[in-house]
Amino acid sequence: MAILSAQRLPLSGLQPTYASAAGGGDQAPVGDKLVLHVRNGDAASKTVTIATPGTVGDLAVADAQQVIPASGSAFIPLKSTYRDPMTGRASITYSAVTSVTVAVLQLP
Repeated sequence: MAILSAQRLPLSGLQPTYASAAGGGDQAPVGDKLVLHVRNGDAASKTVTIATPGTVGDLAVADAQQVIPASGSAFIPLKSTYRDPMTGRASITYSAVTSVTVAVLQLP
């Protein structure tokens, strides 16, 4: 599992650095201005799952899932809802990692 770092997005713009999605999943910081950008360069769609460790009453909150279409991308907000109490970061997994790259961006 790789730990992703946030890249600050200055007002002048940013050419982000992307990492290959890790087969065992990734961890990322969480916060109001943080987003995960996922790019899928494969011919098949991929599903990104972010664990939601919280509960409401005695019921577990469902994990967040986003389907990334073939040759597509998506931005996923990394809200504090996803903060794992043990690591302080979001736990992210992928249905497959072939041709999937990710970057965590911190908006101004």
